[in-house]
Amino acid sequence: MAYLVNSRSLCTDEPQTMHIDLNSAFATIEQQANPLLRGKPVGVCSYTSPGGIILAASYEAKALGIGTGTPVWLAKQTCKDIVIMMPDPDKYYYINTLLYRLLNTYTSDITPLSVDEFVLDFSKSRKIHNRSLVQIAKEIKRRITAEIGDWMRVNIGLGTNRFLAKTAASLHKPNGLDVISHHNLRNVYSSLSLRDLCGINYRMEARLNTAGIFTPEQFLDASEEILKKQVYKSIEGHRWYSRLRGYEVDGVSFGRRSYGNDFSIYKPTSSKQEIAKIVMKLCVKTGRRLRRDSYYACGAHLWVLYNDDSYWHMSKKTKSILYSNNDIFLAIMTIFNRQSELKPVSKIGVSVYDIHSTQPEQIELFETIATKQRLIAHAVDKTNDTYGEFTVIPALMMNMNEIIIKRVPFGVTQDLVRIYNQTL
Repeated sequence: MAYLVNSRSLCTDEPQTMHIDLNSAFATIEQQANPLLRGKPVGVCSYTSPGGIILAASYEAKALGIGTGTPVWLAKQTCKDIVIMMPDPDKYYYINTLLYRLLNTYTSDITPLSVDEFVLDFSKSRKIHNRSLVQIAKEIKRRITAEIGDWMRVNIGLGTNRFLAKTAASLHKPNGLDVISHHNLRNVYSSLSLRDLCGINYRMEARLNTAGIFTPEQFLDASEEILKKQVYKSIEGHRWYSRLRGYEVDGVSFGRRSYGNDFSIYKPTSSKQEIAKIVMKLCVKTGRRLRRDSYYACGAHLWVLYNDDSYWHMSKKTKSILYSNNDIFLAIMTIFNRQSELKPVSKIGVSVYDIHSTQPEQIELFETIATKQRLIAHAVDKTNDTYGEFTVIPALMMNMNEIIIKRVPFGVTQDLVRIYNQTL
């Protein structure tokens, strides 16, 4: 494959972006909380039954080949002494909040990517007093050990954009500290495979291979035209072209098209009453996020994964505006009832789409929304923002503890930000 000469050089800015990743987060936090677990293989799982999946493995477990995605039965077969545990979300949120408070003393420009990852932008920070980011990173590591826990270890990466900072944070686990800039970028790429790059999975690797791209260095050397027209066939090719060179494209908002949530059911069920409770909870979470960002929707989508691995989904545009939780629930359940056969459900997801901004709010816009329903929705949202998620809930969600197990969401950041705002 002959590549065109690159028209854009590498970003030569000083690295101002820091990526912090808590190593084997859930397992490490459990070992920090219980010294008896330290030095032992630990697996935090979706369920402790043989069919459960490891969500986080301690480094002792990883050394035995047990990692994220390993079935519980296989983990126990590999190591009979492994400690299998259910997640403790409140514990993880507590540590996450402590980390946020510590990091906030260096910069207020913090983006939580998940409960165990943060991105910090130091480009406008006045809190670092002309020290280098490497010095700051070393200090952060020391303070985490001293102020949060002596078993807590984090990987820190520095780069000119989020992508390079995250790549740097993955180079030397556990407890690594690396910098990627235009000085060493090509050398770093030469030591990695395509799937070592965040965002490149098996399918995307195959697509790159069809264009003659088999290594990160070849990815870097590919022209923007090839990436846009041959590989990605969209603007995503331009983003990768810029991303690989150290320019920031991931901190930019390109607009949202939908809101949604899904849930894996511990004991697959065909009970419409039980499923309705789960659907209501998903609709409440979706509705809160929709209203928080000042949107309403005009379409609803439901997908269902049955216990026999078959799949069903349906989308439906609505004549009325979807704004309150009840509006969304009614639309989703209307779709749910269109199934030709209700089989045991193992996973279910809801979303709303065709979204429109409510800003500036127009009276005629909300004439189609019952005034009382809208006021109630805002009052409940405010109460839950102040006193915690699901302080006020619909009656249908009562007595759900046996149906829904509290989970730690991956990548839900705005809920974390609200927690920080309440505690700082």
